[in-house]
Amino acid sequence: MPGVTEDIKWGADLCFLVGEKMFCVTSIDAPHSVSFKVTDEQFDEMVARPLVIPAPYMARNKWVNVQEWGGLTDTEWETYVKQSYSLVKAKLPRKLQKEIDAIV
Repeated sequence: MPGVTEDIKWGADLCFLVGEKMFCVTSIDAPHSVSFKVTDEQFDEMVARPLVIPAPYMARNKWVNVQEWGGLTDTEWETYVKQSYSLVKAKLPRKLQKEIDAIV
């Protein structure tokens, strides 16, 4: 995805960012889990699923935490991570969005 960078934060979390804003976070150490942003409409549906909880510290911003890889299918992983990227990118300043869109 254009403009994505990686950073280690809090000593043990690999963060994926667009425009310096996080859109996906995974733990480096076991047990591995992944957090990402979903739409307001998807939030309640997602946290009702097994292995998915409101993301600590980020639930108020509609982030979920998938506690095991098997909590989503491969297709769902791809869909939700791309959607999270798009949701976060859409909140960036227009100028920065255009710069990211220009990345080939």
